[in-house]
Amino acid sequence: MEKIYMNRELSWLKFNERVLEEAENHEVPLCERMTFVSIYQSNLDEFFMVRVGSLQDQMLINKKIRDNKTNMTSEEQIKAILKEVKRLNKRKDEAYQNLMEKVAGYGIQLINFQGADPEEKKYLEQHFNRNIVPLSSPTIVSKRQPFPFLRNKDIYAVVVLETRSGKERLGIIPCTNNMVERLIELPGGRGRYMLSEDLILHYIGKVFKGYKVKGKSLIRVVRNADIDADALYDEDLDYREFMADLMKERKRLSPVRLDLSRDMEGDVVEALCRYLDVSPERVFKSRAPLDVSFIFQIQDLLRMNPELFYNKRVPQKSPDFRDGESILEQIGQEDKLLSYPYESIRPFLHMLNEAAEDDRVVSIKMTLYRLAKQSKVIEALCEAAENGKEVVVLVELRARFDEENNIRWSRMLEKAGCQIIYGLEGYKVHSKLCLITRRGEDGVEYITQIGTGNYNEKTARLYTDLSLMTADEEIGLEATRVFQALTKGEAVEESEHLLVAPKCLQSKVIDMIDEEIRCAQNGEEAYIGLKLNSLTDKKIMDKLAEASRAGVRIDMIVRGICCLIAGVPGETENIRVISIVGRFLEHSRIYIFGCGERTKYYIGSADFMTRNTVKRVEVAAPVYSEKLKKRIRGIFDLMLSDNKKARAEGGDGNYTYVKCEGEPIDSQERLYQEAYDRAAARNERRAGEAAVNENAAAEENGLSE
Repeated sequence: MEKIYMNRELSWLKFNERVLEEAENHEVPLCERMTFVSIYQSNLDEFFMVRVGSLQDQMLINKKIRDNKTNMTSEEQIKAILKEVKRLNKRKDEAYQNLMEKVAGYGIQLINFQGADPEEKKYLEQHFNRNIVPLSSPTIVSKRQPFPFLRNKDIYAVVVLETRSGKERLGIIPCTNNMVERLIELPGGRGRYMLSEDLILHYIGKVFKGYKVKGKSLIRVVRNADIDADALYDEDLDYREFMADLMKERKRLSPVRLDLSRDMEGDVVEALCRYLDVSPERVFKSRAPLDVSFIFQIQDLLRMNPELFYNKRVPQKSPDFRDGESILEQIGQEDKLLSYPYESIRPFLHMLNEAAEDDRVVSIKMTLYRLAKQSKVIEALCEAAENGKEVVVLVELRARFDEENNIRWSRMLEKAGCQIIYGLEGYKVHSKLCLITRRGEDGVEYITQIGTGNYNEKTARLYTDLSLMTADEEIGLEATRVFQALTKGEAVEESEHLLVAPKCLQSKVIDMIDEEIRCAQNGEEAYIGLKLNSLTDKKIMDKLAEASRAGVRIDMIVRGICCLIAGVPGETENIRVISIVGRFLEHSRIYIFGCGERTKYYIGSADFMTRNTVKRVEVAAPVYSEKLKKRIRGIFDLMLSDNKKARAEGGDGNYTYVKCEGEPIDSQERLYQEAYDRAAARNERRAGEAAVNENAAAEENGLSE
């Protein structure tokens, strides 16, 4: 069975390779291609910080631990990762160089010191002496001066110094400084720039006077960020303060990678590895700058060239909501669905604001994972609490790399009078669930929102997500039980409508796959359609392979990790897997089971990864509205027909662009155009209604006169 599975980490690297392909794609506008180089690098940094860091920890605990899909040990996985990353980084360097050559054609040049003319060199030396030297903190490593702590992802200039007596020393200068402009503009208005770290490296000998410079390089360290908060937590501690301290600890964890900008003598590299406790095979040399985030400044310099960027797209008003009418009442009349970034998040925000002010609303309950820096959601919840509503908010303090942000929000919510919950011991709460309870004429009414993405206004413009809003009483009652369990520190044991991890999602998904297997075995048409970010859950993958062997047709749209290899004869030949990497990050999760009238549709927060299905609190909701089912199926089928940004997985586990036959289809562009068309039709319809009303009013006035 191993031939149908791929190692999780190697599958992720294939995803990052697809990101890199967008940087190489000549059909993508030039400045957008630069963005994909930056995404590739930031993705890789996080991968090393989390996944390689985790494998490194596993090796220390037990070298015999093996991946349950490919039987690789942690050490074997790291070796395979390092080999693949070195291959991909060469492509990244080439992509960067090619892009910068093209940027030069638009009047922007990034030069090194050798490329500067005499006047520019004079200016650079003066700039170095006046603006950099006074702020520098040089260190010479010796018995009395230990090797300094190098901060995660900061850039440092390292120099090998020789004393008059012939002894060698290491000198180090930090290059990352908020007081120093990284992109230095050269005089003359010719669009020529130099990176501050390159200037520091060139003149580093001036800082260490009295020594002979024997070698130098820029370096950058990436540190392990994998901390198990639950394993370290002591119940006697305040959890929020414990997490704040833990974030400080993360910054000092051991390095997992060392990047160099130049070749250095072997013994120097060995010394650096010794000081940093990094093995030599974790050392990478880069021809591109060690941190390419400055490219966003270059993009700003090129804004007057619109052809270098994607056409502007703005989230549209959903035509399913009527202006000037209560959002809560509209949801009560029929289920609503928002599709981001094509449609605006505003109706959801209006719903929260309305609930905060509605006298009939008794409570608002939400689970929060990641939020915008300036969050309208937090404002609405604080207002609701100040207006006397019961506001219960689960703030997940373990949302990786958003911990500090969430700690800050939890304090603000608590100050406003909200009841704050910090989650379950051993389980992250990753669900996107909001429940509004209010007094109705016939008793208690529920408005439940279930989403596939975070309550984040910024990412709602960048990520594709779905947001379902429903007044279905059964769904509301089950959402109530989810929150009741969370407030007691428990997990939901059973559910009928919602799929709720960790105990009521994986088993129900497997049951629905089994139902399709039975239909196929009975000669009936059977189908499964899945849209996910990642697929790694071995139990679900085993069952999908079984379904394929039984003749069930399976379509999967998996953006990132996919450990199941499609198209393997006799095993997964009825499974098709595509990955769409384009302008927007595909983030929505859709589960479809069955054919015809028995088709079930769900949207939710969970990928089919073990960490989601049995180790987190996740919620997926059924879609009961026939209108919304049709819409979701339309979205899913359109993505399946993508022949511009889709790559298909082959039986060897590799991905290739879907062949463009017939009409070119970029599903993201199509969905945005549909949103524009829907909004335009709405505006025309309302303009027509207004004209009819105006004419009717005029006629009435005429009769009365």
